Amino acid sequence: MLIMDTEDDAQLALTAAQAGAAVVRDMYGESLERFAKSDGDFATGADLAAEKAILGMLRTARPHDAVTGEESGHSGADGAERRWLVDPLCGTLNYAVHTMLASVNVALRVGPDITVAAAADPFSGEVFWTDGRRARLRRGDVDEELAPSAASRLVDVNLDPPFPNSPDFRAAHLIADPGFLDHFRPRVVSTTLAVAWVAAGRRAAYVTDGHLRDSVHFAAGIALCEAAGCVVTGIHGQPLHTGAGGLIAAADQRTHTTLLEMVRNQASAAPTATG
Repeated sequence: MLIMDTEDDAQLALTAAQAGAAVVRDMYGESLERFAKSDGDFATGADLAAEKAILGMLRTARPHDAVTGEESGHSGADGAERRWLVDPLCGTLNYAVHTMLASVNVALRVGPDITVAAAADPFSGEVFWTDGRRARLRRGDVDEELAPSAASRLVDVNLDPPFPNSPDFRAAHLIADPGFLDHFRPRVVSTTLAVAWVAAGRRAAYVTDGHLRDSVHFAAGIALCEAAGCVVTGIHGQPLHTGAGGLIAAADQRTHTTLLEMVRNQASAAPTATG
């Protein structure tokens, strides 16, 4: 029988993310072995240990649920109704070179929807989390509602590959748009903790290319932004996970509209393929 208590699921996501964050924090600064992955990517011993801690909690509490872990891959039926999405250390390169910018992401998809999620900052101790209805920030034992704001004008742009929509869209070209600096200030922190920061009012927006359905990197942050009331679409303003994919998560409609216009300008200026 499916467990459908989103309050219990949300608490599990939060505590699992906290458990992973504790491992990441405790191992910070150690000389960690690197395990090569595809396209020059790698994991460290901290990634593996944090994922083990998170999956141990999830499998004990929800033994019948499927799980996708960044390091361990898929378990459970491919078409499972309930699937946990786990990124135990988003910002591995930052972490490996002793930069304290990383996130531990845990989200649950039930059917087509992300119903609960948590993104933990291992170094501040903060956890951004949602039960699917409200988005909150936990510090210690205290929760506060997240309130998006574009006041900072800071926009994080993901410059990491792949670039499936090039040449119509390249994130690097977005920040070179003459109008970008008229409205915003670019940031590149190389962790999806920055998506949670949009929900929290610490960033005006976040932009990335890519196909993000069931993404262990992005599922938690997107769920937080949606629950907080941000404007969240694909890179061309289309519904998420449709068409070209990608993500524009903005604190308000004005910010979203401005960024969307820059994306459209880029697409119209892209060279047309000839036969």
